[in-house]
Amino acid sequence: MTGNSFSVSGYGPERAGWTRLLARDSPARRLDWPMLLAAFVLSLLGSLLVYSATRNRTEINQGDQYYFLVRHLMNLGIGFALMIGTIWLGHRALRNAVPILYGISLFGVLLVLTPLGATINGSRNWIVFGGGFSLQPAEFVKISIILGMAMILAARVDAGDKQYPDHRTVLQSLGLAAVPILIVLLMPDLGTVLAMVAIILGVLLASGASNRWIFGLLITGVLGCVAIWQLHILDQYQINRFAAFANPNLDPAGVGYNTNQARIAIGSGGLTGAGLFHGSQTTGQFVPEQQTDFVFTVAGEELGFVGAGLIIFLLGVVLWRACRIARDSTELYGTIVAAGIVAWFAFQAFENIGMTLGIMPVTGLPLPFVSYGGSSMFAVWVAVGLLQSIKVQRPMSA
Repeated sequence: MTGNSFSVSGYGPERAGWTRLLARDSPARRLDWPMLLAAFVLSLLGSLLVYSATRNRTEINQGDQYYFLVRHLMNLGIGFALMIGTIWLGHRALRNAVPILYGISLFGVLLVLTPLGATINGSRNWIVFGGGFSLQPAEFVKISIILGMAMILAARVDAGDKQYPDHRTVLQSLGLAAVPILIVLLMPDLGTVLAMVAIILGVLLASGASNRWIFGLLITGVLGCVAIWQLHILDQYQINRFAAFANPNLDPAGVGYNTNQARIAIGSGGLTGAGLFHGSQTTGQFVPEQQTDFVFTVAGEELGFVGAGLIIFLLGVVLWRACRIARDSTELYGTIVAAGIVAWFAFQAFENIGMTLGIMPVTGLPLPFVSYGGSSMFAVWVAVGLLQSIKVQRPMSA
């Protein structure tokens, strides 16, 4: 009777388990659920847009209209598992593993320059394993740069030896970032390099480094762009992209075709769009790479201003919550990691959406959480895991 009375009263083992799960100090309770929900909805919206863009593309979907949809959802599932694993390990444990992670990421991008690397859409930045599986190591380099620079810049500050990183520390962190950037530039993958530069600026701003470094990097960046142009490091297709950006009317059937068709698709959507799976530009396959680089055009055409605005709003929620995590972190290391991820997501989203609208040059950067691509999906969900770990491991009094 006594044993039964305990469970009948509602305080049995099941109730106790739920009580622990919902307790204020429970890790599940302390997760940033608005960010998780926004990122998950973005990925699900992306699956619909990817399906719409590829269901009639028999030349790439191998005769299966669900080919890309299934793979996108599989990538989402793997990415979600990677996020859980990252939270379980914790950003502090990964801090100790930075040298290993950095070495693995460097090895990955170096492999791309060997015969194992493959050229897709003009850039040699892929490793193809067969069976339809490929990997873009440069996506994971972004994470290693964030973690590596954060480890160096925060080491003496978190230990209480310094209030801000000194010049020597900043120079060491820049040296760490410069090596993979130079390798990626050799591919050449200018879009990823620009994303890495944005990450570096975000990391330095969050670290409290002297503003002289920020201005110095901006000047160096301008001079570097001039040097890249003068030394003819860029491939011809990349030069053509910049030419088309500078002059949208330049060769509309050639180098300007992508951006012109993208603007037509988005402009035709109006307020509410033509309806999912009913966009004429999408159905007619007028926009190239619509499941990856130009996936935002599907939203603009088929879901209209409302649907496209929803995607931007959800991206804004992710960035807003990430900024709060960076602000509330009690350690500089956590603040820098969160700020680096904010800079990464913000730049990549702005560049991707901007190039479909014609206000940014075409660089081939995917839209976070939305574009099709396993490497990109895995990397952004690992980043979400890092953000969640920073929030979960923050002291309760903070």
